[in-house]
Order: sequence, then C-alpha cells, then structure tokens
Amino acid sequence: MDGQDEPPRAGGGRTRIQERNRAAILEAGLAVFSATGFSGATLDRIASEAKLSKPNLLYYFPSKEAVHMALLTNLLDAWLAPLRALDPEGEPVAEVLAYVRRKLDLSRDFPRESRLFANEVLRGAPHLSGVLEGELAALVEDKAAVLERWMAEGRLARVPPKHLLFSIWALTQHYADFEPQVRAVLGQGHDPFAEAGDYLETLFRRLLAP
Repeated sequence: MDGQDEPPRAGGGRTRIQERNRAAILEAGLAVFSATGFSGATLDRIASEAKLSKPNLLYYFPSKEAVHMALLTNLLDAWLAPLRALDPEGEPVAEVLAYVRRKLDLSRDFPRESRLFANEVLRGAPHLSGVLEGELAALVEDKAAVLERWMAEGRLARVPPKHLLFSIWALTQHYADFEPQVRAVLGQGHDPFAEAGDYLETLFRRLLAP
C-alpha cells in the first residue's frame, strides 16, 4: 500500500508518484486535522490515513506543522476569494447577498477546510496571525470602506460594516463548523444549506434594505 518514490526528474520536477503521494498526505492531513484539531493529530495517524509509511511521509514533510502549514497556505486564496469578489460598482444589497451565498457555498463544499481554519483561529492563529493581521485585515478595511460608502449614499441601511462582515462569517461558517449539531437538530430529509440560503437572504435583505 505504501507508495514508492521514483528518482527525481531532471530539472528537479516532481514525478507522478511524488505528486500522488504529496496529494495523499495533504488529503489525509485535512481529514485528520479537521477531525481532531492540531493537538490531536499525529504524523502516525496522517501516514496511516494516507496509506504511507511514516518515513515516506517524512520524505515530503518534516513535521506535522509542515503538513498543517501547507494545508493552510492552500486554503487561504479560496477563503478570501468570496470577499474579494464583492464588486464596488455593483448594486449594494445584491452584492452583499451574493457574498453571503458564496460564503455559504464555501461551507457546504469545503466543510473540512472550514473546520481546519476554525481550529487554527481557536488556537490563537499561531500559523495565520501574519495573514489575519495583514492580508485579511487590509481586505476587510477595503470592503468595509465600500460598505460605508454605500451606506453614506443611502443605498444600504446603516450598520457597522465590519460587524456586518463578522455576522456573515458567523452565520455561514456555522453550518460547516457545527455540521453534526445542525443535522441532528434539523433531522433527516432537510438540506440545511438550501434552507439556510433562503433564511439568510431574507435576514440580510431586511437588515440592509435602505
């Protein structure tokens, strides 16, 4: 079951087997970290999940911290993309509602990634503090200014822009981060994301209508 490495290619590129093994390790790391958190994860468990030996895993990543950082790095662009897509020239209420939908879709399609991000933040964001204080903070500042302009123009109801974004994050990421609780409460036969989309659209439309 243990993938064996091919000799490195001329020029230093990865071989097919190396690409496959690296992808298997990252997939296994995502499964383990999202289920157990950083403290509960071990290299042995990640290797077992990836169906590789621990020495083979260490060929690609020298520590569980390295696996964790690779996952977080891969996640960041996808995580920031929905807010980046908010168009300053668009219709304000429609733009905010579209952002809510994009965030909800991200929770539906990438629940493990959402839990990985949440676990990192709950630990005090030791691997992400630079991004949170830099790239994310700058992006939020930029989009909050757009929201503030729309409010000043009378095109959105006046609410604190950054707290509006916090509310959107909380109300969309909840469905991924607390998925077992959501499904247990709703019961069989309910699509929590379909119901949540309609509810959140109504909620934010009423909140923001000028």
